[in-house]
Amino acid sequence: MSVRNAEGQIAFINARLLDPATGLDAVGGLIIDGEVIAAVGPHLSKSQIPATVPVVDCDGLCLAPGLVDMRVQVREPGEEHKETLRSAAESAVAGGVTSMVCLPNTEPVIDDVATVEFVARRARLNGLAKVYPYAAATKNLEGKELSEMGMLAEAGALGFTDGTKAIRSALSMRRALSYAATFGAMIIQHPEDPSLAEGGVMHEGEIATRMGLSGIPAIAEAIMLERDMRLVELTGGRYHAAHVSTAEGLEVIRKAKAKGLRVTCDTAPPYFALNELAVGDYRTFAKLSPPLRSESDRQAVVAALVDGTIDVVASDHAPQDQDSKRLPFAQAESGGVGLETLLAVTLELYHNAHLSLLDTLSLVTNKPAELLGLAAGRLKPGNAADLILFDPSRGWKVQPDTFRSKSKNSPFDGRLLQGTVERTLVDGRTVYSRHA
Repeated sequence: MSVRNAEGQIAFINARLLDPATGLDAVGGLIIDGEVIAAVGPHLSKSQIPATVPVVDCDGLCLAPGLVDMRVQVREPGEEHKETLRSAAESAVAGGVTSMVCLPNTEPVIDDVATVEFVARRARLNGLAKVYPYAAATKNLEGKELSEMGMLAEAGALGFTDGTKAIRSALSMRRALSYAATFGAMIIQHPEDPSLAEGGVMHEGEIATRMGLSGIPAIAEAIMLERDMRLVELTGGRYHAAHVSTAEGLEVIRKAKAKGLRVTCDTAPPYFALNELAVGDYRTFAKLSPPLRSESDRQAVVAALVDGTIDVVASDHAPQDQDSKRLPFAQAESGGVGLETLLAVTLELYHNAHLSLLDTLSLVTNKPAELLGLAAGRLKPGNAADLILFDPSRGWKVQPDTFRSKSKNSPFDGRLLQGTVERTLVDGRTVYSRHA
């Protein structure tokens, strides 16, 4: 922990300042005053800082905005044995995530004002990563009756989604897009045709056939997206496709964007860093939803990150307990934890020379913040001092038993990664230090 002066100020110097929103990449310093950034820039060195302000020498480490993760399952209320708001927040700050948005598929479902307020209140009490909720698009996630979106947005819901379920009914999706459009809210879809995906447990293809497992065809994603794009065009609504995983699905989004439709999308690290081969010998930690796809799909996801078709990278953190994962592959639950590997796996885009360091960081900082309307993800004076200090080159091996998450189901188990979070600050307070 760092000592502050009486005015609550502290300075970080000799840091590689990275601010994707402004293109800043320079050695310099940053001063925190209370909970906010007071000053930042290459001009700030020790000689420019008042003698009364304590100084932290960053020794050349990267100082960047804290990560903004727009897709997290926290499991509280209802499944606290898998994750709680507290354990998710501890996992988040260890991974450099200072703001995250949770899905509404809890028990009870986040489809009323009281549950939205419960999440916000519990997160504030934890004093770690900031947690914002999405609310259900339809009551009880049943895909029929719309939730009270206007009231839920007023209460703090950042968008509307049926979580890990697709909004199956075209009529319900049309109504949701129209209703949300009246106050500028976003509908987030799990783009997968349920009738094509039903019973499938991995990507449909030669490997699934060889393993004797039922498959989910890539076309299930594209068909749902094709339908939804027509409805976006009809309603003028704001639409966001979550964890896009196929070349065909990305082509649908590319065409919609070219038409000027209000469409955005994200993907998650497994879809650009892994393919269906990770399932290996019926490895349930690699059972995800959507499933890990073919190598050509993985390459298409990377290409879409490079050309800007994909707007954001989200962790898609989906904690499952051992009882849910240590089952025959077909019976095991889908999902993988991702908060503590989000930065390092995303940095593979930089290390593999697909994107610059600033463009890579933009996918997990200012871009999701802008989509969600959050004043986060930027090194901007006056903004909350939500920051990470990280080493982009330091190597480590993924050992899920060391994760702060209650669940250990990582599809990256055993993978060698580069990029460690050294310190995380939220509202100017150090909430995680690798050396603590």
